[in-house]
Amino acid sequence: MNRLFLSLLLPLLSALPLAAEKLTGSPIGTANCWNYDTGRPVSDAAANLFDGNLNSYFSTVDESYTWAGLDLGSPHVITRIGWAPRNSSNGPGRATLGVFQGANSPDFLDAVPLYIIRDGGSRGKLTYADVDCSRGFRYVRYVSPSQSHCDMAELEFYGTPGEGNDSHLAQLTNLPVVCINTVDAQEPFDKETDIPGNFIIINGGAIDTDGTGSVRERGNGSRTFPKKPWRLKFDKKKQVLGAPAKAKKWTLINNYGDKSLLRNIVAFDIARRLGLEYVPFCQPVDVILNGEYKGCYQLCDQVEVNPGRVELTEMTAEDVAGDALTGGYLYEIDAYANEEPEGSWFSTSHGTPVTIKSPDAGVAEQFSYIRNYFQKFEDLVYSASFADPVKGYRSILDIDSFIKYFVAGELSGNTDTFWSTYQYKRRGDPMIYTGPVWDVDLGFDNDRRTYPINNIQGYVFNYYMSSEAYGMRSLVGRIIYNDPATAGDITRIWSLARNDAGLTADNLCALVDRVAEELEQSQQLNFKRWPILNEYVHQNPRVYGSYAGEINAVKSYLRNRFPRLDSMMKYDRNMTGTASPSVETPTLHIADGCISLDGATPFTVYSSTGAVLHCGTGTTAALPHGIYIVSTATSHIKVTL
Repeated sequence: MNRLFLSLLLPLLSALPLAAEKLTGSPIGTANCWNYDTGRPVSDAAANLFDGNLNSYFSTVDESYTWAGLDLGSPHVITRIGWAPRNSSNGPGRATLGVFQGANSPDFLDAVPLYIIRDGGSRGKLTYADVDCSRGFRYVRYVSPSQSHCDMAELEFYGTPGEGNDSHLAQLTNLPVVCINTVDAQEPFDKETDIPGNFIIINGGAIDTDGTGSVRERGNGSRTFPKKPWRLKFDKKKQVLGAPAKAKKWTLINNYGDKSLLRNIVAFDIARRLGLEYVPFCQPVDVILNGEYKGCYQLCDQVEVNPGRVELTEMTAEDVAGDALTGGYLYEIDAYANEEPEGSWFSTSHGTPVTIKSPDAGVAEQFSYIRNYFQKFEDLVYSASFADPVKGYRSILDIDSFIKYFVAGELSGNTDTFWSTYQYKRRGDPMIYTGPVWDVDLGFDNDRRTYPINNIQGYVFNYYMSSEAYGMRSLVGRIIYNDPATAGDITRIWSLARNDAGLTADNLCALVDRVAEELEQSQQLNFKRWPILNEYVHQNPRVYGSYAGEINAVKSYLRNRFPRLDSMMKYDRNMTGTASPSVETPTLHIADGCISLDGATPFTVYSSTGAVLHCGTGTTAALPHGIYIVSTATSHIKVTL
């Protein structure tokens, strides 16, 4: 009887999950350590973290990117962690924002997060937290926050043996998390040196992207901030987080001076409603570099020639004559052009600096062609017959894209609109097109040189304190003020966007609220890492003292800006062009998280941050719970799933 009972019971017991136990292994970590009691360096103190003594400790000579953990010998699924900060007055503070990671490679190039410490804990006491990660790891570690010397008294890891699976991985907040793990834990240090590494993006508890590549710093003025911007370059093209483009290069925008963390997102929505051809993909994310939490960033397109980005014929070195020489070209009217390598930029006879973004430098015929073509455009702007639609600048400048770009800059109050201006030219097409909108961290009344913008008489671009690439205020002024046809173009484009595309203060303020809600968890961590809410940084004109205050400032600006521009741009409330008042709103069909219309009408689905999730006919893929905008040629519909 007993044997029969045991024979039935044992298979049932073996099928049950193993109970989590406190794990042991070989201590590992940063070797260059420090003993505060003796005031001397020690070679290795990682074992102190696992000796059960809350008065012994692990501390490193180096301030940042220091760590300690365990080699468990084989993979374990981690279910719980514990920590006790060093028993000193600054111990708990130095543990806040520390990150626990798991990996299966001893160099931690495949490391992903297990947990982030939001509150450092208490002296002389272990604090515990559950871990929600189904993957098993051989190596586990704690990585110190920046400038904290990894001060820690005790660590504990709990789990069960096994390789686990990837059914649910940990994130720091509700936002996707970008894990940058570089070879030898090198930190990017300039715009030229590519640091090799591995990049893992986790979204919705699952791996979105995992690939090798390189990382370096990017930007110009933004590189001077403590919170650095980066460019990621995968070895193979990746389509990350549902972005329209599949590409190697992606940017991480740091938003250090933009304490709302969302000005670019709102500016991109404005550009989209105005109908600019290409609007960059933009998704807020949390970022970890070599285990160290770096803050809330925006993962964006690299502005480049690529399907889903600036869609041009990509030129080769053989395209040196005939129609092939006419495009495509992507260039930037760029105040920083003279800092670029020789042969990749030029200055016009009027002094306008231009950086060629594509094609690559080195083909003399291509360099000469686009330099001469842009010079022709500039000469036409300053010619006596410049306003003639056949003989003047409009013969080679697409006026609609130029005015849409101009209007986006004026509505967002971007003082850098003509400091950095992208334009492009297609093969076989004589027209120059303007866009995309980019880099609006100083917009929405976030620049002390122009604050408050609504007190400026006239347009922002023409204000003497606005920034410009040399000569752009004069060139743009010729088009905006001196061409009699331009006023009508501005009225038309402004009115159509207001009447047909939902470009209103209410819609933009609703977007601000939605994105701010999405950012709430991340902004809390970000401003612990960068405690600047009570400081003036970059060009801040005001200090609002809270994240809510920063958000309210953006909304207040928008509500005051629309009436001002309605007057300046001669808003026509009766003008319509892309929609008819008699057109009925299309019927949406929603099933199992998928959205469709009638199978024939093209539609676009945007996330709350403006990411394009579907474009075309048919049915979307299953979408997670959230707020979406479904747009057709005649309507914009808010959908909550």
